[in-house]
Amino acid sequence: MRKEISSRENKIAILDTGGQYAHLIARRIREIGVISQIFPAETKKKHLKGFSGIIISGGPYSVYQQGSPKIDPNIFDLNIPILGICYGHQLMAYLLGGKVKRGKIKEYGIALLNLKVSNSIFKGLKKQQQVWMSHSDIVSEIPKGFQVLGITDNCEYAAIGNLEKKFFGLQFHPEVKHTLSGQKILRNFVVNICQCRPCSNFYQREIVQKILEEIKAQAKNKKVLFFISGGVDSTVALALCIKALGKENVFGLCIDTGFLRKNEIIQLKEAFSKLKFDNIKFIDKSNEFLEALKNVYDPEEKRKLIGEKFIEVQKEALQEIFRENSNWILGQGTIYPDTIESGGTRHASLIKTHHNQVEAVKKFLRENRLIEPLREFYKDEVRKIGTILNLPDEIVFKKPFPGPGLAIRCLASKETFFLKKNKNIEKIAKKYNLTSWILPLRSVGVKGDTRSYQEVTILAKEKNPLEISFDILEKVSTEIVNKIEEVNRVIYLLGSKTSISDFSKAHIISVNLNKERLDLLREADAITISIVKKSPVFKNIWQFPVILIPLSLGKGESIVLRPVCSEDAMTARFAKLPKSLLSKIINQLLSLEKIDAVFYDITNKPPATIEWE
Repeated sequence: MRKEISSRENKIAILDTGGQYAHLIARRIREIGVISQIFPAETKKKHLKGFSGIIISGGPYSVYQQGSPKIDPNIFDLNIPILGICYGHQLMAYLLGGKVKRGKIKEYGIALLNLKVSNSIFKGLKKQQQVWMSHSDIVSEIPKGFQVLGITDNCEYAAIGNLEKKFFGLQFHPEVKHTLSGQKILRNFVVNICQCRPCSNFYQREIVQKILEEIKAQAKNKKVLFFISGGVDSTVALALCIKALGKENVFGLCIDTGFLRKNEIIQLKEAFSKLKFDNIKFIDKSNEFLEALKNVYDPEEKRKLIGEKFIEVQKEALQEIFRENSNWILGQGTIYPDTIESGGTRHASLIKTHHNQVEAVKKFLRENRLIEPLREFYKDEVRKIGTILNLPDEIVFKKPFPGPGLAIRCLASKETFFLKKNKNIEKIAKKYNLTSWILPLRSVGVKGDTRSYQEVTILAKEKNPLEISFDILEKVSTEIVNKIEEVNRVIYLLGSKTSISDFSKAHIISVNLNKERLDLLREADAITISIVKKSPVFKNIWQFPVILIPLSLGKGESIVLRPVCSEDAMTARFAKLPKSLLSKIINQLLSLEKIDAVFYDITNKPPATIEWE
């Protein structure tokens, strides 16, 4: 345990109970201009005396669950303001004499908060607020001395407070951007309630200088081998290492896995040539990667095999590049969402193992042979660093693309399945004049900070599918995932080569990951992105996965469009593209011989992740 901290002002302590957004809270406090420090949930009272306030994060647990994170109850005697968020809200209520239970309806995504008290932590806010929820438990009875500050339709105690002691509990997440006034709420807590004084020197060039110094200290005269994809993360991390260590000590390895987009290798070679990054080696290992994933259907196994294959290829290249193994270390463009989704903090739940977080990579970390300059940063922060380094906009503002590439966007199935019906989903869909089925194909999601791997709901409109508004589709999608336990994602039929009446014949075909299917996905992806790039809406889209699913309506498979809007990938809303733009995409995709149908993913994150696998 760390030594006791001397008395200090202007600092906020964050107790990490394993939530997906614990680090994001620290980032939001930093944006206010106040220092924050993350501690393990169990940190004792004596180590927190020097702080102006405490925030207890969310987490993937129930307060009654055996082994769930607990905090030192004595912190409530420190006489400083305390804010509990989600699990932190429930834990605070529980420890102070309230009650917590499983909610009748789970809430994932957008909710409307109606304020009962508009001062204190909600000072300056309108009576109704859009907030972001991700929980299944609720506070069912508040502790003595607390009052209700805000409610939602499904949560009687969505915001509570003991105004005298300055204790506050929020069931929603103010730290995510989809809580529209979330930063105002946090600022009210940090500045008005904790009385911290903001500074304005964050995100300046000093951050880059600090990173460069850390790289030099870690490298210790060793050479660095960098895995690079051409994306913003790996390119910015590579540029930082070159600036810190010199070109002659940094080597880039770009591996053609066979999972890249159409013509991507050609584009990457041109981009690195313009940057004058000379020590870049391109290796074609597409056959080896494809063979390694043959007959692999589980998304976690896919990601782990890809990560391990990367390490294997890197080791093969060492002899040629360095000639000796003793004077090199590995470099990666890992950013914070990769770490937290891979279960990289003590109480965090594993959502999906990123290819740069597999066991082989963790071994390098334990041996102090791994440099990850961007490990503590989010994507938008990485872009700021890239701008400071004078990297070109086409690199800095490139749309994110996953390390495992199209391998996790080309879904496979070991068996054949037909579409199913669910009476409860049909009842919800019928209210909106929609038809529904269960797609017996599972996708990865995140519910209440915990990984889910569940089936998908298909919604369809009998005629003129583009006439329904996306606001209605978002509403029905949210209702389905909140009420139906076995579903974490909803897709909407945009167009198909058959009528809805023939959907009784639709089925998941037994097929593995192969080059023919990847080439089909490559073409569909190229068509989609080329159309969207010409539209002004493209700049507002965070990421645009195009997914191939083995759903056949007779001759081929189906495409799912998954454009999302986000800031940091920790939360996301599906993008609502103009119908005229979608019409062009649908027509061109359905002109492909082996595409039977085109769907639109109308699920937010949570409960779905951005990628399907």
